[in-house]
Amino acid sequence: MIALIRYTFATVLHTQRYLAPLLLFMGLMGVLTVNGSGSLPPAYASSAGALFVCSTWLTIALMSLDDPPQRAIVVITAGGQSLTVLLAAIGTALLSCLVLMVFGLLFPLWMGDYVVTTTDLLLGVEAQLTCALVGIAIGVLCSRLVFKRQGYALVAALALVMVALFVKGMPPVNRLFTLMSTTPDAAKLLAPAGVMLAISAVILAVFTAATQFVAGRRE
Repeated sequence: MIALIRYTFATVLHTQRYLAPLLLFMGLMGVLTVNGSGSLPPAYASSAGALFVCSTWLTIALMSLDDPPQRAIVVITAGGQSLTVLLAAIGTALLSCLVLMVFGLLFPLWMGDYVVTTTDLLLGVEAQLTCALVGIAIGVLCSRLVFKRQGYALVAALALVMVALFVKGMPPVNRLFTLMSTTPDAAKLLAPAGVMLAISAVILAVFTAATQFVAGRRE
């Protein structure tokens, strides 16, 4: 697994497919969180939203690094375990998002005027990890393993992102953003945010299983 993650990191660095989602994340952070003030939950909701979009795009890029013949070689090298290769790609995406999470936590504090508490930081971690997991889940489901044509994959990814962001009360993303934008007290949000984080983990597990099922039938 470690070798596969190192291979995926090396490949994505060589192809530079990380640049577009990374620039999008930086741009959204600059637009949504610069010169903010007051309570931190709304600012962290904005940074989590930026990470949500970025993690979806980044995961799709990671899942599309290898064409079918190259993927077959990687699977054979991994002992014929296609699930291991899939989990390595998900692990790579998650590690990349963890790096971006640090920036998402610190950038609003650097560019804004906020009163920071440990509870605020814990809430920020929960919110960004929730959005990262859902973004990775969408990216996995809308990858080449499920959709043979990239156009269909893009349309599906955009539709799922829009549903997660804008359908009122839809857990975990829209529901979490609604709570964070209307409740300034981070202490009151830790428990509901923890529930949304658990839901996001279940979504990732379900989408991963569905992707593996489709990919297994094709292989």
